[in-house]
Amino acid sequence: MEKTEYRAVIKFFVLEGLSATEIHTKMVKVLKESAPSFPTVHRWVLEFKRGRTSVEDEPRSGRPKSATTPEIIEQVYDIVCKDPSLTKREIADTIGISAERVLHILHE
Repeated sequence: MEKTEYRAVIKFFVLEGLSATEIHTKMVKVLKESAPSFPTVHRWVLEFKRGRTSVEDEPRSGRPKSATTPEIIEQVYDIVCKDPSLTKREIADTIGISAERVLHILHE
């Protein structure tokens, strides 16, 4: 199941008047290991009780995760092939992405 589907189930049970504990118990009974954790269920129960209606993620500020495009991956590959002694920071500065993104690309 996708997270929006989990949230829809939680929302339904909140509308039925169930507590977070009851909802989590039912989800674990049906979904077993793939059920969301109790803190996740509890957080969403509170959200729906506060009046939230959407099960979708809210828009977030910040830079979009566009640094792992095929073009960027190819650039990282080309740079590493030309000079394998470069640090992740040097690669990141050359391409204009974060060092964390470079590390992610290199590990993948």
